[in-house]
Amino acid sequence: MAQTLHNFHFEDLLTRHHLKKTAPRLRVLSMMSSRNTATSQPDLESVMNDIDRVTLYRILSAFEEKGIIHKVFDLNGTANYALCTSNCDEGHHHDEHLHFNCTNCKNVYCLNDMQLPAINLPAGFEPQAFTLYASGLCPKCSKKAVK
Repeated sequence: MAQTLHNFHFEDLLTRHHLKKTAPRLRVLSMMSSRNTATSQPDLESVMNDIDRVTLYRILSAFEEKGIIHKVFDLNGTANYALCTSNCDEGHHHDEHLHFNCTNCKNVYCLNDMQLPAINLPAGFEPQAFTLYASGLCPKCSKKAVK
């Protein structure tokens, strides 16, 4: 039943962003929402092997353009994608939160609940986006290191 509720939520999300409700789009949304970390396209390809690479790329691009997902880079420079908060929209992301890169498991976490400090730029600078990264050990890897 929860899967059905998720599908209704995802169908509404696609409708709000003027995207067709296709099975591959719904599967990508379901897969991304089931994870607590950002996900790279190669990772998605490995678990969604019935969706070809070009189709997956187009889905991720459309989702990013519409404000459904945002892109964050890991320590190796690989693009990872995470679901946006509900206040993102087409052409205007509000993903100004801390991105944590675990140096052990290589997962990227969006820490949405962290309060970011105010950033005062010099006169004449007009910010369009902020990206803040931290790296270290995630809670899972930190516990392993203590043992």
